[in-house]
Amino acid sequence: MERVPILKIGDILLVSIQVDMSDQTAVQLQEDLAERIVATGCHGVIIDITALDIVDSFVGRMLSTIASISKVLDAETVVVGMRPAVAITLVELGLSLNGIRTALNVERGMELIAASRADDGDVTLGDDEDADATATP
Repeated sequence: MERVPILKIGDILLVSIQVDMSDQTAVQLQEDLAERIVATGCHGVIIDITALDIVDSFVGRMLSTIASISKVLDAETVVVGMRPAVAITLVELGLSLNGIRTALNVERGMELIAASRADDGDVTLGDDEDADATATP
């Protein structure tokens, strides 16, 4: 069984799906990702689907389930790299990706998560450094 690698970048977990998603691979990814969120305390998950040419209803449901699991564990999910044909297919299938935000690429996904954390009143590392700098006489 193939496993999808999960990389930690700062406060974000990056999942780049480069394989065809079988049922077992998807279930394993859900479990691995949930464990990594808890182990790292990360508050953001970016799922890169750039390599996927086709997204069927199974993959759409899997993305929605992962987003729901992440949300319960206090992590926001952003799906990035969606091709136009994939977006059209999802709409034609009538799949709503509840709880999932989308962005064109990883950089914009990271910006979305950072903005969301700032809106929630959470302090980012950059804010801590700025606060420390201004608090020092």
